[in-house]
Amino acid sequence: MKKIGLMMVVVVSVFAGNAQTTESRTRMAELVRENFSLADSQYRYMMTQIPANEMPQSYDEKNKKLLANDITWWCSGFYPGSLWYIYEQTKDETIKKGAETALDLIAPNQTYTGNHDLGFMMFCSFGNAYRLTQNEKYKNIIFRSAEALSTRYRPSIKAIQSWNTNQYFKCPVIIDNMLNLEMLYWVSNNGGDGKYKDIAIAHANTTLKNHFRPDYSSYHVIDYDLKTGGVIRKATWQGASDNSSWARGQAWGLYGYTMMYRFTKDKSYLKQACNIARFILHHPNLPADKIPYWDFDAPFIPKAKRDASAAAVMASALLELAQYSSKEQSKEYLSAAETILQSLSSDTYRSKYKENGGFLLKHSTGGLPLNSEIDVPLIYADYYFLEALKRYKDWYLQNV
Repeated sequence: MKKIGLMMVVVVSVFAGNAQTTESRTRMAELVRENFSLADSQYRYMMTQIPANEMPQSYDEKNKKLLANDITWWCSGFYPGSLWYIYEQTKDETIKKGAETALDLIAPNQTYTGNHDLGFMMFCSFGNAYRLTQNEKYKNIIFRSAEALSTRYRPSIKAIQSWNTNQYFKCPVIIDNMLNLEMLYWVSNNGGDGKYKDIAIAHANTTLKNHFRPDYSSYHVIDYDLKTGGVIRKATWQGASDNSSWARGQAWGLYGYTMMYRFTKDKSYLKQACNIARFILHHPNLPADKIPYWDFDAPFIPKAKRDASAAAVMASALLELAQYSSKEQSKEYLSAAETILQSLSSDTYRSKYKENGGFLLKHSTGGLPLNSEIDVPLIYADYYFLEALKRYKDWYLQNV
């Protein structure tokens, strides 16, 4: 009788666990549906606010004005990319038309060589468009964009130069640049020149060597000597100090090495991504809701500003990293990503209909030391939030 009783307890416990898991998955499925429904309404409203020939960037609450930039601004691909994510889930033809119009506007960027951000600008936009439509016109634009980006590769440092030489830096390479490697590798894998993936690997290896500290936190900017290939200095532009851990920079690194492992299956990239994840998730200054302060070493914590954009990038990266990691690690990464998505979906961080000019998320921080975009909605926060929601649905809600 004792054995039977024990077996019954085990069976009840198993079913209780399954019931709890099912209930949790159902809640997450509803959260995903709710967010895409809101996104559809918000972005239809945003379409009515955007100045002609510009891409939305943020919102000025004081003056009740949507802020936008010209098409060569590094964020120009996030708006059409967000529209494609929304259309994928809602099949709203108005959203699709808006996405197509935005693509037409930014298409000239395919030959732009003024900065390293062609991946953000052209793959987040045309990459999603091609994935959903298989329109060869979009693929050709991505190929030409990869060629434009490759012109910024500097063989002497084995990396892509981020910004042009200026009064502060000779040859700056920033951690953000890891995200632009995806377009290069994708083009090589889809019929393009193999040189692009070689550049991506070289850049990732140089960044791995020079950008990270022993605790796997990242510097923001590494300035290189083009003649010798050596490091001139390690600094920041948007972080609290040269030696601080700027939150979005840590997110870029996490996302970048996870993505590079997807393409290469190089275990050193997976190890790096897991180590960055450990730094982020176990940092004593990470709040309980897992929406980081704008810098992990920001002054005035816990009164420091948060950065919802960093959280969104982290959530999307963690959801992919969980696909490649050990069972224990995957559980931790998935749980953290769920917490982030739930936090961002709360009234604290998510806009209501027609608030914030149509943007989804509040409380992002662009460049606090530059007095730029502090505690505001940002287009890339929305983009990676939508991407994370899509990934969660595709990978973890198949049967809900």
